[in-house]
Amino acid sequence: MRADLEIIEDWIKPGSRVLDLGCGDGELLYDLRRRKQVKGYGLEINHDNITACIEKGVPVIEKDIDDGLMSLRDNSFDTVIMTQALQIMERPDLIVDEMLRIGKECIVTFPNFGHWRARGYLTFRGKMPVSKFLPYTWYNTPNIHFCTFKDFERLCVERNIYIQDRTVVDHTHRDRWWIRLWPNMLGEIAIYRITK
Repeated sequence: MRADLEIIEDWIKPGSRVLDLGCGDGELLYDLRRRKQVKGYGLEINHDNITACIEKGVPVIEKDIDDGLMSLRDNSFDTVIMTQALQIMERPDLIVDEMLRIGKECIVTFPNFGHWRARGYLTFRGKMPVSKFLPYTWYNTPNIHFCTFKDFERLCVERNIYIQDRTVVDHTHRDRWWIRLWPNMLGEIAIYRITK
């Protein structure tokens, strides 16, 4: 399992109700169900990922998250998770609000577009960054809302969202001591646990 998913798993209480938005192939939910006996399901739009979830026995519903989550009741989950998908949402601010409506707490991860490599590309090359971590060009990227850690934390302040935990990791999803010195410049991926 990816190292960032291991960090997330540590934050999930055994036996809790979990919703994984954009659950991908169901790797996280599969592991949470097996190790922590969580109850819940994932929402996913990609047919291949839905098939992978079903093959793993992970309950999944085909749903475009951008269409909204109004069909889900308030506080119907203990934790709502969205990994590496916030930046591809049409209105990430509204998605965060919805996550906090339906879950007691939420875990969000996203790439940091304030990382020094991204800044370097823009400053010295004059073009959008392309790297192993961000392998898309400006015209075919699924990332439509670029943000930094500071941007996300400003949104949290504006919406009265409490940040319970924040971990900043590198492109291999590992927490490194030097990243903690200057997270917005040195961290590539943010992992936040938030609540109202």
